[in-house]
Amino acid sequence: MNLNDLNKEQRLAAETLEGPLLVLAGAGSGKTRALTYRVANLLEHGVPPWAIMAITFTNKAAKEMRERIEKLAGEGAGEIWVSTFHSGCAKILRRDIEKLGYTRSFTIYDDDDQMSALKEILKKLNIDDKFLPPREIKSKISDAKNKLLGPQDWFAQSERDYRSQLIYDVYNAYEEKLKSSNSLDFDDLIVKTLELFAQHPPVLEAYQRKIRYIHVDEYQDTNYAQYMLVRLLAAQSRNLCVVGDDDQSIYGWRGADIRNILDFEKDFPDARVIKLEQNYRSTANILDAANQVIALNANRKDKALWTQQGPGELIRLYRAGDEREEAAWVCQQIRDLKSRGEDLGRFAVLYRTNAQSRVVEESFVQAGIRYRMYGGLKFYDRKEVKDILAYLRVLVNPADDISVRRIINVPKRAIGDTTVNELARHAAQEDMPLLTACMDMPESLNARARKSVEKFSELMMSLTMMQETMKLTELVQYVIDTVGLESQYTKEDNDENRSRVENIREFVGAVKEFEEKSDHPTLTDYLENVSLVSDLDEMGEDGGAVTMMTLHSAKGLEFPNVFMVGMEENLFPSARSRDDEARMEEERRLCYVGITRARERLFLSHASRRMLYNQIQFNDRSRFIDDIPARLIEDVSNAGGHGGFAGGRKPGGNWQSGGWQQPAWSRSGGFAPMQPQAGQSNWQPKTSYNVAKPTGQAQSFSSWNAKSATVGGVTVQGVQRGMGAQQPKAVVSQAHEVEKPSIYAPGDHVLHKKFGRGAVVRVSGSGSDARIMIRFDDVRIGVKELALAIAPIIRLEE
Repeated sequence: MNLNDLNKEQRLAAETLEGPLLVLAGAGSGKTRALTYRVANLLEHGVPPWAIMAITFTNKAAKEMRERIEKLAGEGAGEIWVSTFHSGCAKILRRDIEKLGYTRSFTIYDDDDQMSALKEILKKLNIDDKFLPPREIKSKISDAKNKLLGPQDWFAQSERDYRSQLIYDVYNAYEEKLKSSNSLDFDDLIVKTLELFAQHPPVLEAYQRKIRYIHVDEYQDTNYAQYMLVRLLAAQSRNLCVVGDDDQSIYGWRGADIRNILDFEKDFPDARVIKLEQNYRSTANILDAANQVIALNANRKDKALWTQQGPGELIRLYRAGDEREEAAWVCQQIRDLKSRGEDLGRFAVLYRTNAQSRVVEESFVQAGIRYRMYGGLKFYDRKEVKDILAYLRVLVNPADDISVRRIINVPKRAIGDTTVNELARHAAQEDMPLLTACMDMPESLNARARKSVEKFSELMMSLTMMQETMKLTELVQYVIDTVGLESQYTKEDNDENRSRVENIREFVGAVKEFEEKSDHPTLTDYLENVSLVSDLDEMGEDGGAVTMMTLHSAKGLEFPNVFMVGMEENLFPSARSRDDEARMEEERRLCYVGITRARERLFLSHASRRMLYNQIQFNDRSRFIDDIPARLIEDVSNAGGHGGFAGGRKPGGNWQSGGWQQPAWSRSGGFAPMQPQAGQSNWQPKTSYNVAKPTGQAQSFSSWNAKSATVGGVTVQGVQRGMGAQQPKAVVSQAHEVEKPSIYAPGDHVLHKKFGRGAVVRVSGSGSDARIMIRFDDVRIGVKELALAIAPIIRLEE
């Protein structure tokens, strides 16, 4: 390790080893580098590895940090405690939770498990789930636990009305359900750890003596429970180093409290503060824009990013007539840059709300641009994977009633809801787990039901016995084969079943990979690992597709080319933040996060009108655009044939006969209101657009009758203004509506973006139900039937 590899401020952070330390690390300033060098420096100064803890928010970040530390310090770093908050607490609880009345084989409930439990409780309490949706209750319980409020404390702080009383009743029953099932939810991992420390001080003191140097990454994202955990662990040594950026605190809506980082010096008056302001990611123009936007927030630590890089390209600003024109412009920019050698994996499209993605997705399909959606636990949310996990959870924790309910009739074995409800009633009456009730059945079950339940019980007993003799991957494959989880999908050969089989095999591969990377892998370890996976952990390398995600999901990522779409008042910033200063400041921080994701190019766009949530909205451009100095912006609204009502566009201009009239730009209100000339409507420009017929011939339509337009030889859905006539070489199937599936005929040669070349076998149906069957040249793919409305195919002219 050579501290000379660090810049001045990074080195200062790495060399400050004693006492409380706050490292304010701006976006792209190398905070992980500074943190890992600090840990390595502690080792060089003789601190034993087991006395060092580093806490991150994702398993991916923890893995990256551990690898970096080991690279700097060697194998001696292996005993350093590097984990997320939740996995670290799970480790503590696996050792000592018996002191709280649980067994060490407790189950960790995921989102679906929680929802199943809450639905069951609502039914038991005879509460209408339409009046009190389970999702709402789950959110309120999670928020309460993050604030360390049990049912009674939560109710005391509530409005104490009828609705609050019902939530209190459900919260109480939910906690009892968890305890009786020997289960914890995700929030409980921290809550129960704090409970353990409070009720058994010697346990806390043991950890305080052992862990003498604590590091917390992304401290601005901590909630109250996490804050208290850190304070307790560091109370004795006071060697606490927190790293974060208050300007990137964007998760207030899920419990993160920006005061934790803003008030660090109040908590530790003798704390040292070091600012990392040199940015290694973005060009100077991008950083200048970010600094200007965030500087208007009042509640922040003063700092300004800078770089040794050159100014780079200007930020490109585009004003579209509507959301489809905006999406078409994004497509065109990507295609232009791709033609100059840019890989699709170097692009990201960011938006404020998930609903905004639809139109962009459709345009990408039309333009043949490969993309991927980022966010959510996609793989582990698939039914076939959840079923396997449920079986495995029951093997580890037979008291997990939620998992037993999931698997008792999967695959179908003639155990219906009536039977399950009767078993559950018997289990509750006899105070036993549901699986035990399956072995000790009530007399009320009929002969057929008893026989089915008996077979299920015998199956689970045999699987439990095999758990003791098999290795992890071998056991998982045995469960899948014995239960018939894969074979149930091989009885009928179709795309969906093939996909499910592939997912099951991918699951086994994941287990095998886990087993090979672990020293002494157990089923409990694997299930815990799966439970702690987050959406950020699933972010992998994918160089062949544009990444689409919300601005919240983009935090921690970076791309050479970033599009921020929908930059409009009431959308970004959101309408809810308009009269709330704290929310507006968080919206501004979110904009700062979005801007600083860009390394080389930043594109901002907004629309004069937007169809969203099935309503047409007319919004001014976002105030965040106005916060960026004009010297940093290139307005491209007139460039490249987009943005074009006749006469072109100028920023903030009003439509008038023969062109647009330029008003002054306003920093607060966006564009001046559009005022038509007498007898002239704002929204009826007298111009025509060239639209591709299904045959590939250009045809002139009036603007409001156009259903598609040619952009660079590709048919794009929606009105595309100001485009010259172009002769398309191929027609891409439309995303919404296929009026004439007969444009494809048997024998036609086509090109699919994923499967390659093929020949049309038949076309059937019409409109959105149109289907096309294609025999692909690649024998591994063979014949596939696709929905013509969304199939990314082009007809080859041969």
